[in-house]
Amino acid sequence: MKEETAQTGFTDQLNRRLNLLMRTGQILVDSSADTSRIMRNMHRAAAFLGFPKENINIYVDYYMVTVSLCDSEHSFVQMRRCRKHGIDMAAIQDVSKLTWRALRRDYSLDDYECALDWITNRKRTYSDWAVAICAGFACGGFCIQFGCDWTAFFYASIAAILGNRLKMFLNSVGSNTYFDLAVAAFVSTILAWLSAYISLPGNPVSDFVVATPWLSFLHSATPWHPLMACALFIVPGVPLINFVSDMLDNHIETGLVRATNTVLMIVAMSFGIAVAIKVCGIDNFVHNLSMTPHHTFVEYAIAAAISAVGFATIFNTPLRLQPWVACGGIIAVCFRNFVNLGPSTGNVGLDYGPIIGTLCGSALISVINIKMCHVIHTPHQCVTIPAVIPMVPGVLMYRALYGFIDMQGIVGEVTFATSNAIKGSLILIMIAVGVDIPNVFARKWISYKEEKRFRAIVKDREKCGKFVDLSHLKAE
Repeated sequence: MKEETAQTGFTDQLNRRLNLLMRTGQILVDSSADTSRIMRNMHRAAAFLGFPKENINIYVDYYMVTVSLCDSEHSFVQMRRCRKHGIDMAAIQDVSKLTWRALRRDYSLDDYECALDWITNRKRTYSDWAVAICAGFACGGFCIQFGCDWTAFFYASIAAILGNRLKMFLNSVGSNTYFDLAVAAFVSTILAWLSAYISLPGNPVSDFVVATPWLSFLHSATPWHPLMACALFIVPGVPLINFVSDMLDNHIETGLVRATNTVLMIVAMSFGIAVAIKVCGIDNFVHNLSMTPHHTFVEYAIAAAISAVGFATIFNTPLRLQPWVACGGIIAVCFRNFVNLGPSTGNVGLDYGPIIGTLCGSALISVINIKMCHVIHTPHQCVTIPAVIPMVPGVLMYRALYGFIDMQGIVGEVTFATSNAIKGSLILIMIAVGVDIPNVFARKWISYKEEKRFRAIVKDREKCGKFVDLSHLKAE
């Protein structure tokens, strides 16, 4: 009887430890961490929980986390479904810190479980309206990057704020995610179209503004540019970057699922914009409105900082990291513009084009953040991704999709759509490659120190008898 009670207690302890490991992985999957980061954190958690490396097997995909603990005679398997798939940089940071802290300070299981409960149940850092407002100004920053003036910046921001708030409301009532994105894109585009009437000559609203001196600040010389940027709060930058990161790290299946989800989100956004265009009866901003900016680099810097901070707010990046995220956005975008623009577009720069410029901008901030993430004590992903999101070519992607949706047999339509699709896809790939490649190469040197420290901690825990010994079950 005593042996049976001991066996039952040992099995219960194993199941509890496995459950804690599963919860660690689930939080990271639900927060949109890349697969390699999830695996690293789960292996650290497994070492803390006392699972020998040779006995533990971890499998992570987009919807499921699976863990098995086995030896030659016994096997314990747990699976957990992941459904949320939000973006929460604070949770990613906190889980990373927790796994290291639990190892160094020799947490009890109760301490570790309490920490996981706190991460899971705490409120997000920013309120819904704060996220909507910051996301709106992020779209305004995009608009400046496309060449609009500062009046149009506010028009784009207001349209994006209201569209994003509507999306949040639809999400809260349980509506289909892709439907919500299409409706939000439709409403934002309609609002941006209405704002153009304040500046377009020949209508009562514009005439009233022109005739009233104190309303002159409402006039914009770029009235159509807000339509290009007002829905870009929908652009799935994190899934795009994670998709390429997973593919480069040989997590092919998860990367392909992320890619499919990303395409569906972009299609939903483009469909909403396309319907709005049909309702409004305009499409000049889709086909031939120039996106080449002619601002000073100070204006680029301000717009980039606003966009980076705005998207960092959407991603629930901790408030203490926001100043560096703003600096990172400035570095990435200004360097991208310097490499991209040049005399051919009437700007100062190297004139190498957007594809090379985007690769250089994202790679530069990624290399810098390899060092900075240790200075500010946060994962590389948490400060690099918000900084590079302002370079995502959302306009090119929905111009391409709109071109395919609106084909009417006119010569050049396929070329127009395909050209935008290729350019947009290449820029997206360059962003992800720029973010990931320096980290992949540098990790060999960075992880050497981390791995050495990790092995030393594990060795000490083994000497202290902290690891699970499945031989206790052999009497069954």
